[in-house]
Amino acid sequence: MAIATVNPATGETVRTFEELGEAELEQKIALADERWRTYRTTGFEERAACMYAAADLFEKEADLAAELMSTEMGKTLAAARNEALKCAHGMRYYAEHAAGFLADEPLADPSRVGATRALGRYQPLGPVLAVMPWNFPMWQVMRFAAPALMAGNVGLLKHASNVPQCALYLESVFLRAGFPEGCFQTLLVSSRRVESILRDPRVVAATLTGSEPAGRSVAAICGDEVKHTVLELGGSDPFVVMPSADLERAAATAVDARVQNNGQSCIAAKRFIVHTDVYDAFTEKFVSRMRDLRVGDPFEASTDVGPVATEQGRADIEELVADAVAAGASVLCGGRRLDGPGWFYPPTVIADITPGMRIYLEEVFGPVASLYRAADIDHALEMANATDFGLGSNAWTNDEAEQERFIADLEAGQVFINGKTVSYPELPFGGIKRSGYGRELAAHGIREFCNLKTVWIGDEGASS
Repeated sequence: MAIATVNPATGETVRTFEELGEAELEQKIALADERWRTYRTTGFEERAACMYAAADLFEKEADLAAELMSTEMGKTLAAARNEALKCAHGMRYYAEHAAGFLADEPLADPSRVGATRALGRYQPLGPVLAVMPWNFPMWQVMRFAAPALMAGNVGLLKHASNVPQCALYLESVFLRAGFPEGCFQTLLVSSRRVESILRDPRVVAATLTGSEPAGRSVAAICGDEVKHTVLELGGSDPFVVMPSADLERAAATAVDARVQNNGQSCIAAKRFIVHTDVYDAFTEKFVSRMRDLRVGDPFEASTDVGPVATEQGRADIEELVADAVAAGASVLCGGRRLDGPGWFYPPTVIADITPGMRIYLEEVFGPVASLYRAADIDHALEMANATDFGLGSNAWTNDEAEQERFIADLEAGQVFINGKTVSYPELPFGGIKRSGYGRELAAHGIREFCNLKTVWIGDEGASS
C-alpha cells in the first residue's frame, strides 16, 4: 500500500509521501538509540512537564487533529475531536501517575532473604517500535506513547500507511512540547520493512495493534530475537441481553456499541446474543434505531456513520455479508453498499446465522451486527465464547447472580455489565486467546516496557 492520504468519503488521493530511504531510516534508529541513553536518566518531573505541555497542545489543536483524522480515515468530526481530547486525558493521566506506578517496591522484611534492604525497581528498556492501526490513529498511539515516554523509553512509530499526516502530527506534538529530539519519531516505511527494524539490536521491544496475521508475524520475529511484545489483535465481541435488562437502554447502547468509529473498532460489539424471551422486543428496537442512522460526509454534524476507511475494507464486509445471505441468513436492514463516490456501507443487521457461515467466527470490521437467539444463560455463554477472539464483552442483566456468572465465565480480557466496552486510561486493556496478550493502560500498561530489576543489599559488615 502506498503511503498516502486517500479521503474515504470521496476516494480522492489528497497527498502522497515518499518512503524513508535506508540511510534516513538508519539515522532515525541511531538517534533513538543515542537519545534514550540520556533520556532514561531524566526524572519523572521533567518528563511530566513535557507530557503536560503535549496534552495542552492536543487540547488547543483538537480541531486540527480532528480534521486530519476525519480526512484520512473517515470517522465523524465529532468522534475525531473526542479522540483528540481523549489523548490529552491519557497524557495527563500518565504525567500524574507514572512516578507512583513505577515507584520502588520494597520487601517488607528483607531479613527473610538475608538482606538489609531488598526491592524491585522499574527501569526503561530502550527504543520500542509501535506498529499501529488506522482506526484510532491518535488515541491508539497515545496508549503506547504516553506511558512509554513517561517510563523513560523512546518510541519509534510505524503507523498505518493510510494515516501518514496523523503520524507526522503526533511526532510534531511531542517535539513542540519539549521532548528531546529522538524521543518519539515517525517512520514512514512500508510493512515489508518492519522485520528489519525489529531485528535491529537497538530496537528492544515492540507493540502492535492490528490484524491477527500481522500479530503473528511480529510475535514470530520478536520471539526469534527474544524481544518483548504486546499484541492487541482485534475481537468479535459479544453483547448479551437477558430478560431483566432495560431493553430501551440496551438497544440504544447496542447501536452505539456497534457503529462507533463507523463500526471499525476492535472493541465494538459485533455479535448480539439475546435471550429468547426478549429477542423479538429487542430486535424491533435495535433494527429500528440502526435503520434510522444517517450515513454521510463525516464533516457534517448530522452524520452518524461515515465511510469505511478503505476500499478493501468495504469489499471484505461485502464478502462476509454475501456469504451469510447465500447460506440462508436474513438481512433485517442495510446489506448493500451505497451508490456514489466514497466507501460507504450502511448500518446492517443480519439474523438467522448458523455456524457454517464465515460471519459466525470472523470479525466484521464495519457497521454490521449479527443477531443470535439464546435459550438461556448457558446457551448465551456457549455462543459468546464460541470464537477464537477474547478482547471485550458486554452483558446486560439486572440479576446479580447472572452478573457474577458473566464476570466469571465470559472468555475475554474485559467484561462490561450494563454498558458498552470502552478504553479508559484508568483501566487495563487487552485480550486473551487470539486477541493477543499483554496489557495497555493503567499501571499495567506503563510496566509492560520496563525491566523490573530485583535489588538485594546486604550488610557489608557481615561475614560471608
